[in-house]
Amino acid sequence: MVQADGTVAATDGAGEPEEAPGAPGARNPWLDPRRGWVTAGLAVLLALLLALHAEVPNALGNLGSLLETFLPWLGLAVPLLVAAGLWRRSATALAAVLLPTILWFNLFGGLLTDKSSGTGDFGVLTHNVAAANSDTAGTLKMINGSGAAIVALEELAPSAVKTYSTGLAARYPYHAVEGTVGLWSTYPITEVHVVDIRIGWTRAFRARVTTPAGPLAVYVAHLPSVRLESGSGFTAGRRDVSAQALGDAVEAEPLKKVLLMGDLNGTMNDRSLAPITSQMRSAQGAAGDGFGFSWPAAFPMARIDQILSKGGLRPTDSRVLPADGSDHRAVAADYRY
Repeated sequence: MVQADGTVAATDGAGEPEEAPGAPGARNPWLDPRRGWVTAGLAVLLALLLALHAEVPNALGNLGSLLETFLPWLGLAVPLLVAAGLWRRSATALAAVLLPTILWFNLFGGLLTDKSSGTGDFGVLTHNVAAANSDTAGTLKMINGSGAAIVALEELAPSAVKTYSTGLAARYPYHAVEGTVGLWSTYPITEVHVVDIRIGWTRAFRARVTTPAGPLAVYVAHLPSVRLESGSGFTAGRRDVSAQALGDAVEAEPLKKVLLMGDLNGTMNDRSLAPITSQMRSAQGAAGDGFGFSWPAAFPMARIDQILSKGGLRPTDSRVLPADGSDHRAVAADYRY
């Protein structure tokens, strides 16, 4: 614009003065559809992963099972997306973040409350004690002081079997060991037989435990480990074959009340454990408080050590014990017969 003295007045380059915030006609940044669309897109993607995790294929590196193993941790992305939406001052982004928030709470919100319902008739415990356990004495002390009547142990080194048998004998007069897995009990153990989980050596068996309230079929299992490797992804083929074999054995069990305890190297969300999880319920899911992560011991990120039941056994409590000399944490539960 030319002024009276012939000079040119400076403008903003658009020929119009910039409107002050809050002035009539000023654009509200929170309602600007151009803001926050990247955050909104990421929120929608997160919601799709939560809602459709079962559709993520396993054909490429078992990505579906890998996602399902750590599925609860996707919730950590929600506060990051909220922060991004606030930083961008975008109502669109914040509205989109509601989608994964609702879905996450629908999937896992029930785990955040304490569902314990008092003392049961008997307690059980399972623990991968680790062949390279750095504190066997501490592990024995923890087990003996746990109050459990039935104890399953996995990854028993041959050289350590005598140590555990001797250290647990006073509290648990009955025991059975097959391969690298064992069962100790305050109740009589009979009818022990190996369960073939198709790996070429013994890592699972079934036993009859006679409690004062009646007999239980107790399965102890340590399914093959899974690996996350470059080039091949999440390798879980042998674990999946073993899960099917173990599920078939449990389904064919003649006794009504059945317990399965052990290191299944998979979570309840992992579709590959469906031959087992479709017919049994988790003590942690029914009577626990929190996620009950058991591995790795130093900073647990997944619950791969499981206590499962069927046939009317009612879990009343489920908990994770403190770390010991193993790379897993022991998990325990109480049951009403």
